[in-house]
Amino acid sequence: MPACKTLLKTTLAVSLAAWLPLANAAGIFTLKSGDFKDGEMMAQKFAGNIKGNQFCTGENASPALSWENVPEGTKSLALTMVDPEGRGGLGVNHLVAYGISPDAKGFAENDLAKGKGFVGGKSTQGNGHYNGPCPPVSAGVHHYTFTLIATDLAPDALPAGLTREQLFEKLDGHSKGAAGIIGRFGNK
Repeated sequence: MPACKTLLKTTLAVSLAAWLPLANAAGIFTLKSGDFKDGEMMAQKFAGNIKGNQFCTGENASPALSWENVPEGTKSLALTMVDPEGRGGLGVNHLVAYGISPDAKGFAENDLAKGKGFVGGKSTQGNGHYNGPCPPVSAGVHHYTFTLIATDLAPDALPAGLTREQLFEKLDGHSKGAAGIIGRFGNK
């Protein structure tokens, strides 16, 4: 019996050793930023700068984002940034971007604010580029969720100006996976 157990353990070890490189080869679809870590506070410069709004005292600089291990068969990517606590819990869509090339590896700082490298949708603020955080001082810290969605749609398949809800309707049945990161902003 001990010989059977040894043979079984050896077989399992060889099988596992053969399988592990394959599991790591594909990797996990991830989204990250060199400007903040997942769940950490975002710098003041990433806040919005809407004149006349006392809560928007930043530079409206968009953070750098990068990703890896895009799912096989991806033809384009979509990116949203949502503040679920905004508007008293109704949410604020700060960015709706799609038509991103599957060969892209990320966005440099300010690319999203300048509308570079994507088709602009329509944010809650009514435009097609990054809109930085502007939570009221009394609202505490808000969570800004960046979600990158891999799709099987060509980069030019969707028209400009879609809201987040319209984009999601168009992506229904076309998503190949998603990755996300959360940046926090506001008063502690």
